Amino acid sequence: MEDYEIVIKPLITEQSMHFANTKGAYSFQVNKGANKIQIRNAVEKLYKVKVKGVRTANRKGKPRRRGRFIGMTPSWKKAVVLLDKDYHIDLF
Repeated sequence: MEDYEIVIKPLITEQSMHFANTKGAYSFQVNKGANKIQIRNAVEKLYKVKVKGVRTANRKGKPRRRGRFIGMTPSWKKAVVLLDKDYHIDLF
């Protein structure tokens, strides 16, 4: 798996920006098949930073209705990457 296939997109929310500014923790949507080591290597190569730790969570899809039809949003995987205190990522 290539680095661009592992990290899909950064998650930009109020909470993720707060953690990025205070703790140096950045949130990403990642490939569901990627493990913590692959996520660590991909973030280090893509953003040229030193990763201290990786936490992952599998997010389950939610049921949605459109008229009489019921469907599900897709499930996805979230990764929170902690950086060393000397590094940061400029998302904007």
